[in-house]
Amino acid sequence: MRSKDRIAYFYDGDVGSVYFGPNHPMKPHRLCMTHHLVLSYELHKKMEVYRPHKAYPVELAQFHSPDYVEFLHRITPDTQYLYPQELKKYSLGEDCPVFHDLFEFCQIYAGGTIDAARRLNNQLCDIAINWAGGLHHAKKCAASGFCYINDLVLGILELLKYHARVLYIDIDVHHGDGVEEAFYFTDRVMTVSFHKYGDSFFPGTGDVKEIGEREGKFYAINVPLKDGIDDSSFTRLFKTIIAKVVETYQPGAIVLQCGADSLAGDRLGCFNLSIDGHAECVRFVKKLNIPLLVTGGGGYTKENVARCWTVETGVLLDTDLPNEIPENDYIHYFAPDYSLKIPNSSMVPPDFYIPDFDEDEQNPDERVDQHTQDKQIQREDEYYDGDNDNDHHMEDS
Repeated sequence: MRSKDRIAYFYDGDVGSVYFGPNHPMKPHRLCMTHHLVLSYELHKKMEVYRPHKAYPVELAQFHSPDYVEFLHRITPDTQYLYPQELKKYSLGEDCPVFHDLFEFCQIYAGGTIDAARRLNNQLCDIAINWAGGLHHAKKCAASGFCYINDLVLGILELLKYHARVLYIDIDVHHGDGVEEAFYFTDRVMTVSFHKYGDSFFPGTGDVKEIGEREGKFYAINVPLKDGIDDSSFTRLFKTIIAKVVETYQPGAIVLQCGADSLAGDRLGCFNLSIDGHAECVRFVKKLNIPLLVTGGGGYTKENVARCWTVETGVLLDTDLPNEIPENDYIHYFAPDYSLKIPNSSMVPPDFYIPDFDEDEQNPDERVDQHTQDKQIQREDEYYDGDNDNDHHMEDS
């Protein structure tokens, strides 16, 4: 048992200033909110805080195809109309728009995860945190699901230089398809994803029957869930499965993706987890005392994302946080009660059991089209005075 964990925390303010565009649910601004909440609770005083290096194109090409990396480097909002074929080839467009400083955004969040892995490898810390990372859908040659560069795969590849086996755990509401796909044929990485499955929910993969192939057979574990799963059911499944996986697989390092769209009340999610339930998974993994890399991921009700990742930073530091949020630059987002725990509101009823395994009739490639999504998402132009940037009461009736 380690006496006291050494925590490294990676953050660059520039990562939170990019803008995916109006009506897009991904708001990197949530990263600024998270960081300022961490600062307001003075958690930075208990960690080593680093600005990550911007990952070089050659580092990104350790996983991604060089032509895809080069195109991301070159494309801008002003020139994208010149490359319709390439945009289609690389799946850039509605879900994954081309915006200003796109490549630098990718360099920063990927650089954070790579740096985190290197510090763990060099035994300079026990736990490394990069809340800007966790973009688990990106593929080798294409963007997907708001993700352009798969920092998780790059971080795992770095860890594999020093560790024979790496365990990847994903508690985002969406299946960790990009990471699973990258390591589907190897036994050196075990991927375990807890996610919503069925009803054409994105990305359509993650059936319990997907278990890996060739040398990787039985090294991919999928826990498909239905709407409304609550804390007790989720954490019971999580602890039972992860305890057995760790006992059997004996990983040298763990990567934990903490997507916050599995929280109750998320704009795109459909689970019923409280912040305490979500954080209990983090606490359980921390107590395993295995070198740990923690990232963010999804999360589209941004004040709740900031709450969640701040609480989980506290968990990793063994620090209980008072419920009353201290004064900080983003305090108005947490009105009217300014509490760290999510205020009670009407949640979906539990309907959480693992689906029947005969769902082959569903088309896994089907997805809600962008127009339908846009109708469900309140516009949120976050850099203008007087706008309704908070998500409170969106669905109140």
